[in-house]
Amino acid sequence: MEYRRLGASGLMVPALSFGTGTFGGEGPLFGAWGNTGEAEARRLVDICLEAGVNLFDTADVYSNGASETVLGAALKGRRHEALISTKMALPVGDGPNDAGTSRSRIIRAVDAALERLGTDYIDLLQLHAFDAGTPVEEVLSTLASLVDAGKLRHVGVSNFAGWQLMKSLAAAEKHGYPRYVAHQVYYSLVGRDYEWELMPLARDQGVGALVWSPLGWGRLTGKIRRNAPLPAGSRLHATADYGPPVDEARLYDVIDALEAVAAETGKSVPQVAIAWLLARPTVSSVIIGARNEEQLRQNLGAVGWSLSQEQIHRLSAASETTAPYPYFPYYRQEGFARLNPPIR
Repeated sequence: MEYRRLGASGLMVPALSFGTGTFGGEGPLFGAWGNTGEAEARRLVDICLEAGVNLFDTADVYSNGASETVLGAALKGRRHEALISTKMALPVGDGPNDAGTSRSRIIRAVDAALERLGTDYIDLLQLHAFDAGTPVEEVLSTLASLVDAGKLRHVGVSNFAGWQLMKSLAAAEKHGYPRYVAHQVYYSLVGRDYEWELMPLARDQGVGALVWSPLGWGRLTGKIRRNAPLPAGSRLHATADYGPPVDEARLYDVIDALEAVAAETGKSVPQVAIAWLLARPTVSSVIIGARNEEQLRQNLGAVGWSLSQEQIHRLSAASETTAPYPYFPYYRQEGFARLNPPIR
């Protein structure tokens, strides 16, 4: 397993990390993802640790906290071997303080997560969404107190816009609070919006990307093909409306390119799709998920080899989209390109 530095921090994380959205299996969304119980979760954790995948990602909203509980049970007796990443901010109830990142909400959420996980510290806490109603100074000072108390080791965010992340980083620098070192983002061959603003910001500010849904919400598993119906067992039947939309014509162009490269390399379509992400700037770790041992071992095959530059170029070309304003001129006009050279 390759290990990479998480942003500008000193923490080394595996190129592949394991997402536990399938643990617990409660509710319409997470129930469709999977319903992994403690025994199977322990087996999946065994396989991950044997392969060098020691970063496990969860959240308080995953199956109403059951994901954290199952992960904690699976890591019992070997917490020291693992890095735990969890998230908070999204609603966990109907009360006025059951959502967001106020001081009260963060402290309660962290204490509840520690109890469910059966640990006394979290390696990486990420804010699951930006809370426009709470001053960033309140958020950052609260996180700083939890770091000082030893409950948190590192802090990051997820699904932030560029201005939200930069505002927070500037406030952290101004007041001497811990800086966000990670940004958990949606990024895939059929979802490349991360590249326009968030990737340049991450490179400039030292924020490592933890990539969620690297297979485009289940569209790049190798089971979806042009002119063929959606497979009967695809989770897209139940969850397509929850995930990012994808242009169908572009999707099949990407799938065609993936299948061609897979044939050349002797690898699977999802392995090629993940390998492409691992070659992208600012990516610290790609979060893989699995409902069973077979899927996990398949995804683990995305490391230990590399795509050629020509194959990377082909996949990039097949998935290319026109950048929105104001990023479009950077790639089309001489003056802008000289001032802002593309990093892709």
